[in-house]
Amino acid sequence: MKKIYYLSTCDTCKRIIDELGLKSKGFIFQDIKTEKITAAQLEEMKALSGSYESLFSRVALKYKTLDPKPTTEAEYKKLILGEYTFLKRPVILIGKSVFVGNSKSNIEAAKNAL
Repeated sequence: MKKIYYLSTCDTCKRIIDELGLKSKGFIFQDIKTEKITAAQLEEMKALSGSYESLFSRVALKYKTLDPKPTTEAEYKKLILGEYTFLKRPVILIGKSVFVGNSKSNIEAAKNAL
């Protein structure tokens, strides 16, 4: 499967989609703001990434106001399912590989997987 979870309003997501040429490579696009992530989708991402924490965005503005901060996998899962901004973006699925976030090395690895 080739799929990307992203925000259509995020300039970084748009740049990565263009840089990797995903529109012409048969990807399924899911804007996580307009189409919520399901528990099954999050489970699939977790199975590939190893943890909910690895999918969690600590740069989200809402994270700064959280008190207490999440510390368990169950808390990370609940927050991601409850609020789209807590998912680190983009999440790119290519076969059985997952690429989470927008770091340069991560995007380079996704490019190599294509």
